[in-house]
Amino acid sequence: MKILDLFAAGRPLFSFEFFPPKNEAGAANLARTIRDLKDLAPDFVSVTYGAGGSTRDRTIDLVTRIQREEGICAMAHLTAVGATRADIGKLVDRLVDAGIENMIPLRGDPPADEKDFAPVADGFLYASEMVAFIRQRHGKRLCLAGAGYPEGHPQCRDLDRDMQHLLTKVRAGLDFIITQLFFDNRHYFDFVARARRAGITIPIVPGIMPITDAAQIERITRMCGASMPPLLQAEIERRRGDPVATMQLGLAQATAQCIGLVAGGAPGIHFYTLNQSLATRMVLTALRIANPDFQPLSSGVRPPSPRLGG
Repeated sequence: MKILDLFAAGRPLFSFEFFPPKNEAGAANLARTIRDLKDLAPDFVSVTYGAGGSTRDRTIDLVTRIQREEGICAMAHLTAVGATRADIGKLVDRLVDAGIENMIPLRGDPPADEKDFAPVADGFLYASEMVAFIRQRHGKRLCLAGAGYPEGHPQCRDLDRDMQHLLTKVRAGLDFIITQLFFDNRHYFDFVARARRAGITIPIVPGIMPITDAAQIERITRMCGASMPPLLQAEIERRRGDPVATMQLGLAQATAQCIGLVAGGAPGIHFYTLNQSLATRMVLTALRIANPDFQPLSSGVRPPSPRLGG
């Protein structure tokens, strides 16, 4: 099943992101997380991807296993870091042979000790180049997603210029967009409005990460360039040192954020789970109680009107 086809139902989709575990303990934790979240019937899940060869193999193994054994539509991340065109071609072919129809080509981040991204010889400098390469190789057989940055890419804070980069990716062959995390819904709705003015018409799915740990979310926001609303930052500071209170705040904030996004017309929510199930389960359960439209396709709920981000 191609994810693009799921948007045709006219109801909000929801999805989860996982990353390949680094060791046996991580593998056991992820297995529990998948079991815990499977009964929520996600529309799809995505699996992130690293630059190392073993990490790439774990991504392919995990995304294939989730789709084959768990029966969940799975999407594989691909990055250009350390990969030639031939490498990406072989990886895409492996995924296609394994029955994976959904992929999200990303440029990837430069190594921690390097300021700018530099491709290997015969590699890709931009995600748009990888998208075009995959389209040329497999045509419309695959559904391709791309990343969007409501507050601008960390290396491109000029919003107009960043939107032109996104438009280049869309023209190269994207089917839908998943955004980087954000904590103020105005960033998402402004981003969608700018995209529509630029001529981008494909679905734009907001990416949400419920706050569960103060130090962790501060580290992640610094890395990805997302801002924290002053009031939310102040409330996190008040709860610093109290993990339970921090999680309660994060759950309340993410739930309110998701309700506002769906009510405003977002075509779904993509949850960055960090391989944990509790926060995502609680937020999604509350969202379903608050909004009957946000149900699995098999629930029989009548689809709502077309969504803004669609």
